[in-house]
Amino acid sequence: MKIGVFTCWCGENIARHIDCEKVSQEIAKLPGVHCSMNYKYMCSEPGQNLIAEKIQELGLTGIVVASCSPHMHLKTFRKAAENVGVNPYMVEMANIREQCSWVHADKEVATAKAIELITMAVEKVRHNHELVPIQVPVTKRALVIGGGVAGIQAALDIAAGGQEVVLVEKEPSVGGKMAGLSETFPTLDCSQCILTPRMVEVGQHPKIRLLTYSEVEKVDGYIGNFKVTIRKKARYVDITKCTGCGNCWNSCPNKKIPNAFDYNLGNRTCIYIPFPQAVPARPVIDAEHCLKFKTGRCGICAAKCAAGAINFEDKDELETIDVGAIVVATGFRLYSIGKEQSNPNLSGYPEYGYGRYKDVIDSLQFERLISASGPTGGEPKRPSDGKIPRSIVFIQCVGSRDNAKGITYCSKICCMYTAKHTMLYRHKVHDGQAHVFYMDIRAGGKKYDEFTRRAIEQDGAIYHRGRVSKITEETIDGVKQLVVRGVDTLSGKPVTINADMVVLACAISPADGVTSLAQKLSVGYDEYGFLSESHPKLRPVETNSAGVFVCGACQGPKDIPESVAQASAAAAKVLIMLSQDHLTREPEIAQVNESVCAACGTCVKTCPYQAITLEDIRDRKGNFVKKTARVNPGLCMGCGTCVAVCPSKSVDLEGFTEEEVYAQIESLL
Repeated sequence: MKIGVFTCWCGENIARHIDCEKVSQEIAKLPGVHCSMNYKYMCSEPGQNLIAEKIQELGLTGIVVASCSPHMHLKTFRKAAENVGVNPYMVEMANIREQCSWVHADKEVATAKAIELITMAVEKVRHNHELVPIQVPVTKRALVIGGGVAGIQAALDIAAGGQEVVLVEKEPSVGGKMAGLSETFPTLDCSQCILTPRMVEVGQHPKIRLLTYSEVEKVDGYIGNFKVTIRKKARYVDITKCTGCGNCWNSCPNKKIPNAFDYNLGNRTCIYIPFPQAVPARPVIDAEHCLKFKTGRCGICAAKCAAGAINFEDKDELETIDVGAIVVATGFRLYSIGKEQSNPNLSGYPEYGYGRYKDVIDSLQFERLISASGPTGGEPKRPSDGKIPRSIVFIQCVGSRDNAKGITYCSKICCMYTAKHTMLYRHKVHDGQAHVFYMDIRAGGKKYDEFTRRAIEQDGAIYHRGRVSKITEETIDGVKQLVVRGVDTLSGKPVTINADMVVLACAISPADGVTSLAQKLSVGYDEYGFLSESHPKLRPVETNSAGVFVCGACQGPKDIPESVAQASAAAAKVLIMLSQDHLTREPEIAQVNESVCAACGTCVKTCPYQAITLEDIRDRKGNFVKKTARVNPGLCMGCGTCVAVCPSKSVDLEGFTEEEVYAQIESLL
């Protein structure tokens, strides 16, 4: 084998601590190395051309590039070699930047280590063998999970690209959290004015099949060939017959059920649509509270339905669909401060009185109070007595950036929506006074900082830099008020405010059930439950489960513009996939030596991607010979777990075989 080694200076990143010329000279002495060179920027066009020229000039069959992390440029160099006839899997990288230059101050030590790292890579290439990419057929249909603004945008973009989409939403209507907002920052335009046309479009698009009040039950298959089982929950209303006339919910006698869309600040009937602009504008029956289900009586809604759409015998249905790609856009929920979470570390903020004092509410509840479609018709009335509050305290970072509560991250949008809330409150109550307790103002975005300044300088919100220690409810001059005690760290003085209402800007958390969904999809998630992207910079909407993409707040706290942009990015990735008849996958996957496999099933149990099954080996006459483990090349992600647990050592990983790994180790000994 003729091996070429190309050492990169990476400007000063590598050359500052490594003697690249000495490295080239020492590596040139290794057996099989026919070329050893160094260049300032090997990833640049001249650097890639240099590699290509030497391959053609010397007939090189193996290439080692010593530079930065292979996560950055392995594909770059493999493509450059492939263009001049070298199998791309005969190209390896030695990471002498992150693993050497950046962690050593002594140039002599760093240079010696770089030589060792490159020597190992040379030995690996020497034992590599040519691999052929895997071809996988593609089902040209996408599934989008979640019907908020991100899911709607992703579905519309994929459909606009000419591909079929199935959009699954667990609520009776699409719209998500944005449908409940009053206005949006930094333009203060109406949330429904922006969203409703998109909701209608997604409900009417010929390429989109909308499945509301449905959830993903099971996911099988692999990239390009997923089989997804969807549970269509019983609505007890046939939406193909229903005309949406409203006779059923207007006649329902039980009108005192807390409305979840209004975050329990208002009431609804047993048969209902979540909000006036709902898509589809068809009702669903709440069987838990419906008198027909509880007592067997009533049934007034069915009597009033001229279309005969009410069906009290309706049952959940399971449907399996074939899709080629999946986009997850399940959104967020607020950190619930009034009760214990599924995470035992999140114990709430009892000192704020949420759940004990009716006038201590969270930010989404406040959105409903100031929304024209909300329970108070857009008037910010106190939940306790319906009076207009003359003084409101907004508390930021409730849960966010609080190690004691187990949430260390910034929720990103709280500073902006709190500033918006102070403005909207002042627009509704001209003589009202808004106070804001904050840790820091983080307003990173176009026109964002100007927006928060406007809240202070034009709309008169008073900002106190500090935390609130306690909130109590006291009667002052015959009126119940909330006494907010805190501190302003800028002035160094304690602050006590008598407020009519307190609004808590709670941390953004992943939606309920997202970790269960992630396990069905074999997608990773962090300690908070947010779905993990494949690479935060280079692959921000892809996951390590091929064919599954993420967008919106399920991946981390985001505002509306960022969620929409990420949804379009995910849609673009899906369209790239679905534009091809076959997908090409990396061949660095597990392989089973069937002649020595004991069919013990250990690898089957431990494979996180369900890529291995036990199958029969039969002779030409169809007679059973033995069982063996077999790897589905479409599902295998090359993690190597099976290699580690196989007791008979009959599994190996292409591109990382035991022979290659031991050769690297022996080169150091």
